[in-house]
Amino acid sequence: MKRSINLLEGPIYPSLTRLALPVVGTSLVQMAYNMVDMIWIGRVGSDAVAAVGAAGMYMWLANGITSLSRVGGQIKVAHALGAKDSDEAVCYARSALQMGIISGILYGLLALIFNGPLIGFFALNSPLVVADAQIYMMITCGLITFNFVNVIMGGIINAMGNSQTPFLATCVGLGFNFIMDPVLIFGIGPFPKLGVAGAALATVLAQAIVTLVLVLSVRNDALIFSKLHLLSRPDLSRLKTIVCISLPIAVQSMIFTFISMVIARIIAGWGDSAVAVQKVGNQIESISWMAADGFSVAVNAFIGQNYGAGNMERVRKGYRTATVLTVCWGILCTVILLFLPGYIFRIFIPQADLWPMGVDYLQILGVSEIFLCMEIMTTGAFSGLGRTMPPAVESIILTAARIPMALVLSATALGLNGIWWSISISSFLKGIVLVLWFIFCLRGLKKGDGCGNIVADHKVSNE
Repeated sequence: MKRSINLLEGPIYPSLTRLALPVVGTSLVQMAYNMVDMIWIGRVGSDAVAAVGAAGMYMWLANGITSLSRVGGQIKVAHALGAKDSDEAVCYARSALQMGIISGILYGLLALIFNGPLIGFFALNSPLVVADAQIYMMITCGLITFNFVNVIMGGIINAMGNSQTPFLATCVGLGFNFIMDPVLIFGIGPFPKLGVAGAALATVLAQAIVTLVLVLSVRNDALIFSKLHLLSRPDLSRLKTIVCISLPIAVQSMIFTFISMVIARIIAGWGDSAVAVQKVGNQIESISWMAADGFSVAVNAFIGQNYGAGNMERVRKGYRTATVLTVCWGILCTVILLFLPGYIFRIFIPQADLWPMGVDYLQILGVSEIFLCMEIMTTGAFSGLGRTMPPAVESIILTAARIPMALVLSATALGLNGIWWSISISSFLKGIVLVLWFIFCLRGLKKGDGCGNIVADHKVSNE
């Protein structure tokens, strides 16, 4: 594996761009997974979309569980590599993967056992929608371990400065998913017609293929992966460090998902079609936040390595460069959502009576896309410093504000659009608050470590 980029020396813009573009590409490919599913499921009907939307919330919740291993592992690997300590990087990579595999298996068991009451939370109206949602959840969440491994391995490889390998592996998985989705959903050739279950199986099989490609790609890596030895006894001290770093982000992600589930239940009051519209609209909007998450991962690795090496000026310049890239992307997404919503929404749901509702969703959310992108990228910048508490605190507080805002605004003449506005307004506020907070932290670095690093395993010089 020889695609790593030197993040510690040389011009910042080319280094960060070369790292960011494949990561952004990986995020967009992952977004395409969901979009391909949604395009084909939309041909089955809006009930099927609503079922996948409800069950998909628990896939989203799984991201919070995954981040408990991935965030801390990626940060500590980047810090160790920046400090030229490859043995330490190996130990943290091993611990992150061990934790991720175990948590993936446990999460899958819970999904298989408790899928009934978990889907029942959404108070869906149609028994058929409920049954399809349970099937989708049992398959995708029951076999979630592949996804856990992919996310954690991708984070470690990105921390090494190699963003091409996860991108290529994800592309292979997308190609498989693109072919198998219609085959398994509609029953082409010798395959039976499986509907929603077929979409779930295609997704899980694609994730398994990504795992295989990643493992084959790193099998000869002499820096970290050839030394992992996953069956070794877990290192409790390093596991504790990973959890300490990751916990704020993991809690933030899970609370964010729970709040979104509450919002989805409020939306269900407008009928299952409203749930379907929100699911499709969210997938379309993900073109902005999935790419922003790619910038977040790239700036995380860049800042993490340079922070580990004590290159504080390079940390500040890296964030400024990432800001320019992120704002440009946010502007592009805003233009798309504001001016082309109808054309895009029709690709996913052919039912014309749902189009106006979908257009309203995309245009209202499009207003805040720049701020959403900046919040996500800045979260990665904070994480690169090992400081996961600030983004967690502001996200939990301002995301929770969506619930009372949704209840108040939806009770006005805005109706369902009031819920969409509650999401957009909170994204606007979160972007502004977190960027200002990070700027304050950067100023603190000039005087010393002034932001309260919660896990300083090694002290870093500011000189």
